[in-house]
Amino acid sequence: MTKAVLETGGELEAMQTAAAVPSPALAVPASLHASLMARLDRLGPAKELAQIGAAIGREFSHALLAAVVRKPEAELGASLDRLVRAGLLFREGVPPHATYLFKHALVQDTAYGMLLRQPRRAFHARIADTLESQYPDIAEAQPDLLARHYTEAGLIDKAAVLWGKAGLRSAERSALVEAIEQLTRALGQIATLPSTPALRRDEIELQVALISPLQHVKGLPAPETKAVAERACLLIEQAEALGEPPEDPLLLFSALSALFTASIVAFNGDVERERAAQILTLAEKQGGKVPLMLGHRAMSVALVLTGNFAEGVVRADQALALYDPVEHRQLATRVVQDPRVGALFYRSLAVWALGYPEAALAGTEQALSEAREAGRAGSLMWALAHIGLIQLVRGNYAIAQALSDEQIGLAEEKGSIYWKISGMHRRAGVLALTGKASDAVGIFTSAIPVFRSMGIRIWFPVWVSLLARAYGELGQFDQAWSHIGEAITAVETTKEKWYEAEVHRVAGEITLMSPERDAAKAEACFERALAVGRKQQAKSWELRAAMSMARLWRDQGKRDEARELLAPVYGWFTEGFDTVDLKQAKALLDELAA
Repeated sequence: MTKAVLETGGELEAMQTAAAVPSPALAVPASLHASLMARLDRLGPAKELAQIGAAIGREFSHALLAAVVRKPEAELGASLDRLVRAGLLFREGVPPHATYLFKHALVQDTAYGMLLRQPRRAFHARIADTLESQYPDIAEAQPDLLARHYTEAGLIDKAAVLWGKAGLRSAERSALVEAIEQLTRALGQIATLPSTPALRRDEIELQVALISPLQHVKGLPAPETKAVAERACLLIEQAEALGEPPEDPLLLFSALSALFTASIVAFNGDVERERAAQILTLAEKQGGKVPLMLGHRAMSVALVLTGNFAEGVVRADQALALYDPVEHRQLATRVVQDPRVGALFYRSLAVWALGYPEAALAGTEQALSEAREAGRAGSLMWALAHIGLIQLVRGNYAIAQALSDEQIGLAEEKGSIYWKISGMHRRAGVLALTGKASDAVGIFTSAIPVFRSMGIRIWFPVWVSLLARAYGELGQFDQAWSHIGEAITAVETTKEKWYEAEVHRVAGEITLMSPERDAAKAEACFERALAVGRKQQAKSWELRAAMSMARLWRDQGKRDEARELLAPVYGWFTEGFDTVDLKQAKALLDELAA
């Protein structure tokens, strides 16, 4: 406001104006915006220069401005000097190598807002043309900058291509939020253009590219994610009907994989096995390594989660055998995680359940190492979450905690609410299993409803049974029984059976925590857990259930029966004797033998 007064005349005139009732001609405008407009209007030829600079951006170089305005250097220099003296621009360096910065974003906005539509479009078109013709390095490195100018110039055909290029680059460097914005803008602009075969091909490619960033930011089953994947499938179907099938057959499999993943996290075992079979059938019909790899991987996921561990390992091995690290690593930008990392995780989970802890650990370490090496934030967040789950299940609580902390930090950096909440679940799981029941309840009761609201049901039996256990340790048995009942119901209704034995075992342990200590009910729970473990050939789950039953029988004085139950299960193992479970089993057997 002071600047506005001073610019009405000399300093003496300004002082006289301030001392007297201001005349209408010299009144300070009523708002800051109006003040800035008045100051710009008094700049004469420098006003247009400020407007062109504002169209370029908050900061611009002397050379670029000179190339755009095409004025004599003396005239250009005089106008820039006036803008600097007026305090509207900062200057760094000496022309023609100087750079300029608007003193405040409001100054830039005001100058830009004074441009009429046609001059504004003309300036943006001139800026874009100058960048492309005289600054090819900038144009190549910053396609989003060029796209913005072409958009404002109304040259949508050029803008759409550049927004798409920028979006693909952002996805490549794991700038997930930027990728979503840029790819969405590209697709929106393509939709306004007359359809051509080339545009239809571009639209399919960009539609598929948008899936993965949305999965990681909005969530795997988010309506936006599913809508984009379904739209991609529809576009591919329409292209094939027009005799224009995509040259890259993986585009369809990427979209189908996204729909499969969305379905997986809203888990229904019967549906997942059917979907996996459809993907595998399509892959076998189409042929090629990648479709078959993705088909076997999908089948492995469905089998492992429904408790068919042995066959799940076979399918995972088939997927891994088809994986080519050079050719297929790029798939991590199209699907939620690198296919090899995903196959290694599900194989490791199944191998652990089958009773091979060391092999499982080797697989998880390899998967995490490869996820880090690939440098894809989305795939790494997926790996941290899933491998953290295995470490939690195995009893490696310190490692599980470290992985959850890393996952939460990376999710915050990338703007992913989905993976942040996922990491909170794992953090709460560690707390529940390390004697911090109250803290676990605090996190679980906040995190679980968020996932429910997102339509996520996968891993639900794990988190709810751990929440039930925490309530049991706090002596809140109504809550404990309510949540363990939810876990049992979830297993029965969704068919997510890989954790079924442990849910029943935890139910038995809660029974023994309660004041009534119903031994018969606890024994029935442990017997159910043993039966499930044996049916699934899941020696690790069977061992845990056998230990719980053996402790109960020990306390009842049935030491021989306890030893006869536990010894053959423990004796089956050939590796993993330094794990928590096997150490505890050995200590219990020694106690029973004493």
